[in-house]
Amino acid sequence: MTSEPIVHVRGARRRYGTFEAVRGVDLDVHRGELVALLGTNGAGKTSFVELVEGLAPASGGTVRVLGHDPYRERRQVVGSLGIMLQSAGFSGDLTVAETARTWAGTLSRPRPVDDVLGAVGLTHRADVRVASLSGGEKRRLDLALATMGDPELLFLDEPTTGLDPESRRATWRLVQGMLEAGTTVLLTTHYLEEAEELADRIAIMQAGRVVRSGSVADIVGAEPARVEFVVRNAAGSPVVPGAADLPSLEGIVDVPQVDRTGRLRLRTTSLQGDLHTLLQWAEARQLRLDDLDARSASLEQAFLAMDDTDDTHDETAEVAA
Repeated sequence: MTSEPIVHVRGARRRYGTFEAVRGVDLDVHRGELVALLGTNGAGKTSFVELVEGLAPASGGTVRVLGHDPYRERRQVVGSLGIMLQSAGFSGDLTVAETARTWAGTLSRPRPVDDVLGAVGLTHRADVRVASLSGGEKRRLDLALATMGDPELLFLDEPTTGLDPESRRATWRLVQGMLEAGTTVLLTTHYLEEAEELADRIAIMQAGRVVRSGSVADIVGAEPARVEFVVRNAAGSPVVPGAADLPSLEGIVDVPQVDRTGRLRLRTTSLQGDLHTLLQWAEARQLRLDDLDARSASLEQAFLAMDDTDDTHDETAEVAA
């Protein structure tokens, strides 16, 4: 990656009347990387991405794509962009091939229609009208057209919504191939597994602001690991130890919880050390830790752990973003 970002945003704001959907966002996207933008509905993701795509002007701040204002200097950047919206709205009366040929006519350097349809697995549907495609097939057609011009910067807005797991992974492989070829990608998705699989960096939005950003490892590393087990004595009977009965654990972050089945759950910032301590404790007392499940935090855990202090449930926010 070069030091000069392909997307450079500082203090970006977007207002809808008196409501501010984007509230001072800073974001850089460097050439050849994929940045995933996450957030609940109404967090401002789509409102922000539309600023970077040049589909709307910023109410404040600076937005630069390839060194230009993407809205006011759209002619200078539009030929280098590929945009996959949540709904493209192509005519249902045209066939898949006709739609692709029509789209190719708007591009300066389109890839062959057969190549782009083949890449998304739609060759066998080339003569089918768009109206007859399934929801997943329409998403694949959207992706084919967004990538037809070999864009320098590709925007993917919920690209795998409606796809079956096999098609979703095929889409991931296509995107990974484009990244390896040097394409830069800004992705919005509700699939956290998708962000973990594809993203070099993640930015999480709440109430129009980026509240956390970094690599998956950076974001997940700030969350405690989880350990769960059932304690049994030498005869196999369950034992429910109180907090005072457990060994001293250096990374424990709250009081251990016991569910109605006797399964004990605890969270720790020192997974290896505390797990070792627990195993030694159990062995010294001739106890077994059955159904032991110890795992590091996940992106989902980090995402859900953020305090819901925004106003994303405001009706205007839901419409705007």
